[in-house]
Amino acid sequence: MASRLYTKILIATDGSEYTKNAVDYGIDLAKNTGAKLLTIYVVDTAAFASIPMDAAWESMYELLKQEGDQAIKYVSERAEAEGLQVEGNLIEGHPGDEIIKYSESNAVSLIVLGTLGKSGLDRFLLGSVAEKVVRNSKIPVLVVRAKK
Repeated sequence: MASRLYTKILIATDGSEYTKNAVDYGIDLAKNTGAKLLTIYVVDTAAFASIPMDAAWESMYELLKQEGDQAIKYVSERAEAEGLQVEGNLIEGHPGDEIIKYSESNAVSLIVLGTLGKSGLDRFLLGSVAEKVVRNSKIPVLVVRAKK
């Protein structure tokens, strides 16, 4: 059954356990509506903006990129298990801003993301990525709570 409402669904992931339920929802929606499935992981380079480039920064940056590759791989494997293909993208910048920019420039019809990720203290101080996306996106957003 193809849907005119959902033509492209974006799953935004940070690779955490908290986003796995959102991944399942996004895949299920794509499967049931015939929508194209996209996934994105944003390497949060804003966190390193005030730190001079050195070996420690490079090492952390590489770890975040590897984590992003793993997060995209997880979504891809889950989608393929359901007979779907997914286009994965690793992007750099501030996660909330980049998710919105990517969605708008790729004509996404729905953004799916989780309520909690890795942010911990950052979430308390800076506000969650999900909240920023919900508040600023012109595209509908489905926020999925983590399984207890």
